[in-house]
Amino acid sequence: MMTIQTKFGCIAAMLLLSLTQAWADDYDDTVQIFRNAVESQGFFGDAYGYAVFPTIGKAGFVVGGAYGEGRVFRQGQYIGDTTMTQLSAGLLAGGKAFSQMIFFEDERALRDFTSGNFEFGGEISAVVITAAADAKATTTGSSAGASGGKRDATTTGRYHKGMAVFTVAKGGLMGELSLSGQKFKYTPKM
Repeated sequence: MMTIQTKFGCIAAMLLLSLTQAWADDYDDTVQIFRNAVESQGFFGDAYGYAVFPTIGKAGFVVGGAYGEGRVFRQGQYIGDTTMTQLSAGLLAGGKAFSQMIFFEDERALRDFTSGNFEFGGEISAVVITAAADAKATTTGSSAGASGGKRDATTTGRYHKGMAVFTVAKGGLMGELSLSGQKFKYTPKM
């Protein structure tokens, strides 16, 4: 039997996910946001490929979920579509929307991601980019800084097992952001 908290989490996730389509940026606009982030600029020149998610919606109360649709690029060419789903449980409450960019260092990393169903393990984390005063949490610690807005945000990051992940908060309030358990499904472009 579903508890009230589980039902609330599922309903909140569905409501947030239905709203995210209205917030979705164009893919080009989202890529430009990450191109303008000072330290992520270099990833575009060096990465073998990337996946971009204009909007991922996440909501829950103890139990929650996340969903987003994206596109995958190899050496600047659009090669397919991807979806991200995530089920979370624990100390979480609220909802948020964010954009996410995954850079692939080499052909092997891209091949791993596009092999069908791919999932992030607990060892990977994202560099979180926020406008104005911001805090960043990475695998190597945390730091704080300031930027004028999402178009000129500053970031730091590096590859871990061939992938580097960046997120930009779009709105909402939620007590956690984790990548572990994010599952990706890839469909090649026809």
